[in-house]
Amino acid sequence: MADRPAPDQDALSRIDTTVPHSARIWNYWMGGKDNYEVDRAAGDAYREVAPNIETMARASRDYLIRTVTFVAGELGIRQFLDIGTGLPTYDNTHQVAQRVAPDSRIVYVDNDPLVLRHAQALLTSTPEGVTDYIDADLREPEKIIEAASRILDFSRPVALMLMGILGHVQDYEEARSIVRRLRAALPSGSCFVHYDSTDTDAALKEAQQGYDDTGAIPYVLRSPEQIGAYYEGLDVVEPGIVSCPLWRPEPGTSPEPTDVHGGVARKP
Repeated sequence: MADRPAPDQDALSRIDTTVPHSARIWNYWMGGKDNYEVDRAAGDAYREVAPNIETMARASRDYLIRTVTFVAGELGIRQFLDIGTGLPTYDNTHQVAQRVAPDSRIVYVDNDPLVLRHAQALLTSTPEGVTDYIDADLREPEKIIEAASRILDFSRPVALMLMGILGHVQDYEEARSIVRRLRAALPSGSCFVHYDSTDTDAALKEAQQGYDDTGAIPYVLRSPEQIGAYYEGLDVVEPGIVSCPLWRPEPGTSPEPTDVHGGVARKP
């Protein structure tokens, strides 16, 4: 791909370092460096109430690695639309997909100015494949599809990835509508790959409420049944919609479940 210009000063000026930010806190929990003191303080406070949160963060990334490997490998899909990218850490979608299939094409989508600042790190690619980044909002799925169609061929299967992002849509029916509208643009044989945190642990609910009270963008913990409804009309791959560590764990491991549920499903 052609080199992209550096993010403009307007984008950088939109980075608010006075309020904690979920992508930066998630980066902190996973050992990253792209965070500020306000994020570390919020992350520590969250961990004090819900000590399992770092395990959940790392389990979610391990789940991404396993699902992308499965989709690119066993299912043979070569196109990935990863919405709600977050900050690059280790084994990002393009790295995993192109490790399996070097000709994979990946489009990342986010509307966060800090992610935009790091877009150059995301835009690495094998010579055979493509990696691109779109600055767009999850709540405008038609605009996302229109922009992504310049890179992805929507007449061929696409893996739609919504990893830990739907909880930021506070209205549940709006979240379901977004999923339906994105899925409608995908051809038969495409995949829906997803996870979100659940409301199944009292400590996690308390910690999340404390985080939401800081003025940061809230994240809604939902029931496993609500999360399962995102998959309606799709053919869910075994073992189903489960706690992420239990989704096709590595042989010889004995993972413990966490309060993050997800799955992989194919569009008929």
